[in-house]
Amino acid sequence: MLGYGLSSFTKPLLYFANTWGWVLGVRFGDRIGKGLRTAPRDALIAGSVNESERGKAFGLHRAGDTAGAFTGILLAMIIIWLAQSGKTLLTRETFQIIALVSIVPALLAVGVLALGAREIEPAKTAAGAVPFGTGKAWQSLNPRFRRFLVVMILFTLGNSSDSFLVLLGQARGLNVLQVLGMMLTFTAVYSLLSSPLGSLSDRFGRRRLILAGWLIYGLCYLGFAAASSGWMVWLLMGVYGSYYALTEGIAKAYVADLVPQAQRGTAYGFFNAAIGITALPASLIAGLLWQGLGAWAGFGPAAPFFFGSGLALLSSLLFWRWVE
Repeated sequence: MLGYGLSSFTKPLLYFANTWGWVLGVRFGDRIGKGLRTAPRDALIAGSVNESERGKAFGLHRAGDTAGAFTGILLAMIIIWLAQSGKTLLTRETFQIIALVSIVPALLAVGVLALGAREIEPAKTAAGAVPFGTGKAWQSLNPRFRRFLVVMILFTLGNSSDSFLVLLGQARGLNVLQVLGMMLTFTAVYSLLSSPLGSLSDRFGRRRLILAGWLIYGLCYLGFAAASSGWMVWLLMGVYGSYYALTEGIAKAYVADLVPQAQRGTAYGFFNAAIGITALPASLIAGLLWQGLGAWAGFGPAAPFFFGSGLALLSSLLFWRWVE
């Protein structure tokens, strides 16, 4: 409740943003909210379903989350089209309208959570309960989970912000509405595939699907590096959505497979913290490669995508051989 409530309160403040500092402050508050809610939410989902349907549950969650993103992007496209009479550059006034409209679903989401969600008590006295203290908690976790987390950190180091894909689309000639259309394609594929692929992981195992997702990611990033036009980037974004469907929810179901119920909140805390902390250097590296080292070496904007693809393929190999 606190996590979703904080994000719902801070995001509408983008209405007043007139400098990058405002945007940074709002994003910082929103990310604190995400940090507060993600681990307990994942533990709540894992504890609310039978083990045989865990992949389906996380896939359904990702499908619902992404369907909301799809609807939000579609609504933003309609607002931009109506407010700007088809002009391709986003104005501040139009963005302010979008910020105001976003208040409604944010408040509705918090209301649904408050009235509809039910607490799942953690097994505090069960065998394997987590000792207090970060170091002790880490040592108490399953070695397979710890190896998986190390591999995830390596993969995430090459998984920079998807904002670079938006920049790439713009650099290859897409305007604002076309970029939103590209993201609409991405979210549609992600949402439609998440639930069936989550169910598939319950029957055929999670490792195979995660490996398939990482390999698709590596191939997509090679494609982004080679893309010379906007339509190529758009097409690849659709395929890229299948990577998310194969990994996001299924990886969280896999975490629940690796640790007992008494440790899941702690495990998800480590999992999301590792990804969140690694995302910063990942995007810094991508930025340096995009504008600095990549240009110097002659790769230009393709450099961060070559880097991400290489780490994805290396992570896939380690996951296959090291995390049994």
